[in-house]
Amino acid sequence: MVAKQSFLKNTSKEVFFQLLLHIVLFLFFSFDKNEPEISGFKIVAFINYALGALLINYVFLPRFFYKKKYLIFFLSVVLVIAGIIAIEELVLERIYYPDTRGKHFPGVIFSLLDVMPVITILAGFKFAWDASKKQHEVDQLKSSVKESELQFLKSQINPHFLFNNLNNLYSYAIDNSPKTPSIILELSSVLRYMLYDCKENFVPLTKEVEHLKNFTQLNELQIEERGTVTYQTENIGTGYRIAPLILTVFVENAFKHSTASQSEDIVIDISIDVTDKGTLQFECLNSFRPTTNTNELSHGIGLENVKKRLEIIYPNAHELTISETDTLYSVKLEIRLKQETK
Repeated sequence: MVAKQSFLKNTSKEVFFQLLLHIVLFLFFSFDKNEPEISGFKIVAFINYALGALLINYVFLPRFFYKKKYLIFFLSVVLVIAGIIAIEELVLERIYYPDTRGKHFPGVIFSLLDVMPVITILAGFKFAWDASKKQHEVDQLKSSVKESELQFLKSQINPHFLFNNLNNLYSYAIDNSPKTPSIILELSSVLRYMLYDCKENFVPLTKEVEHLKNFTQLNELQIEERGTVTYQTENIGTGYRIAPLILTVFVENAFKHSTASQSEDIVIDISIDVTDKGTLQFECLNSFRPTTNTNELSHGIGLENVKKRLEIIYPNAHELTISETDTLYSVKLEIRLKQETK
């Protein structure tokens, strides 16, 4: 039903455009300072041209030209133009001007100069209309593909996160740890945000920062006395929106990177700041010791995922810098944030 309504809407626009074009072109075609009145010959002659253009625009273009049958299209157009000239010279002029113009043929060149401007304008505008419509369809398709890819990338995060944290919860439950209820509450808060609060493409920055705090506290339980975790925010304020769960991936990777390679002296520093110009400055630094398994962590699905999301959501509006030394892994991300819409 929606597709039918859209088709009718587009068709009505094209019909209106063509009618307006034909009226304007007819007025120019009929204008003659020596003969201000519109004669019957000019009316029927223009109808002859318009019918030929109609045949070219709605039969030959879609059947031949758009299907790359260029030779057949060219021959068909030549036949139509020849037919238009024949009708004008052999029929119309003999009816309306039997004693003057109807008695002789002015030649092919003169006739073409008379016919071609009108046909070219009518066919050219139809071609431009079709090209514009096709470009609009291509843009819609690109937008749809981009949205589908974005939703797919976002959906990959939830199972990935849940799998890792359920393993942690299972370990604490096996040991009958008193921290198990706290972990469940933290996990519940984080999952609530991921499942319900971040369905939109953009969420308030304050909510994202609060989620990241809960997420950090949840993962901090893995470290216990083996190191320190610092989480700092400045100038967050209100009025900005951000794509959800992008920063989460970097924090998650920092914890995995550190805990997988170190049993002590773990250091994870997370800081978030917003400049006066609305640029988010995020930095996540974690310590690690080079081992065979950390190479995969540094190039896992999470990081590749978030890089693609950044390219899709913030093209030319972000800067991601990832650096690594023998003992430190650093992520710096700047994003030009979107303003809240009222």
